[in-house]
Amino acid sequence: MVDIVRLESFGGAEQLLLGSTHVGEPAEGQVRLKQYAVGVNPLDISQRRGEVKIPLPSGLGLEGAGVVEAIGAGVTNVNVGDRVAYATGPIGSYAAVRHFPAERLVKLPEDISFEEAAAVLFKGITAQYLIKTTYPVTQGTNILLYGAAGGVGQLMAAWAKHLGANVIGVVSKQASVERARAAGCDHVFVFDSATLAANVQAATDGKKADVVYDPIGKQTFDTSLDCLKVRGLMVSYGISSGVPDPVAIGTLNAKGSLYLTRPSLVAHTATAEAYQERAADVLDAVAKGIIKAHVAKTYPLKDAGKAQQDIEQGHSKGSIVLIP
Repeated sequence: MVDIVRLESFGGAEQLLLGSTHVGEPAEGQVRLKQYAVGVNPLDISQRRGEVKIPLPSGLGLEGAGVVEAIGAGVTNVNVGDRVAYATGPIGSYAAVRHFPAERLVKLPEDISFEEAAAVLFKGITAQYLIKTTYPVTQGTNILLYGAAGGVGQLMAAWAKHLGANVIGVVSKQASVERARAAGCDHVFVFDSATLAANVQAATDGKKADVVYDPIGKQTFDTSLDCLKVRGLMVSYGISSGVPDPVAIGTLNAKGSLYLTRPSLVAHTATAEAYQERAADVLDAVAKGIIKAHVAKTYPLKDAGKAQQDIEQGHSKGSIVLIP
């Protein structure tokens, strides 16, 4: 029997219950993976709250790293003993041992620890598709980035700066400003709906932002639209403050023929090939020092609820990892 965290009902962190289960031999195309580190991500919290619906009862979590214990029929891309990680479904990474599709595993370089892999792969792939596909950031791009001191935000700031962008970071409190600057932001503002648009305009010599990356949602959405240049792109990729109100199509026209998109990691890693390409780009960026895998804090698996609460309450200074 192995430890596993289960979600029986949507709600607060107290709904995460530690239990045990038997993990048998892997099916065709699967491996049995002994996990040494599990990433905690905002999407996990949205699923726990019921904002992003999943069938219940369910496991939770989409990111982990460990060692292949056994392989099922037809598996050729990994072997028993390989160090691997993953950053997509199927859901259920909050576990000591689990089955997982072999084609979605990424082999780890020896110089990346399990904890670092669990801290960077999911968030790194998110950063990668946002700044290279959703809006291809290049030299001189003006980007506005919320959560610039958080796990994804720090990766995006560093990577976008490497690509030549003017990076404008937004944080929720003054204590996070220096961390956002250290990550690569050229300008950092504490969120204030009354002043942010004017601050962005000043920081871009009147141009405003080419693209806004907003994982906050309801609290910031309207302000984000006001920060965009004519024909700018609003990227709403998270809902940590709740789901934004519906947007009247005429609003986008009135504010400058704006574009609006709601991207997801699932759509950008739909094929094994696309997933592996994005994961390889992330690991290459880590190897070159463009981005860093920063483990802010670790918790034992049994404290998954406390780990999620730290993220919800803004206490994390980077990535949080569970240790089964």
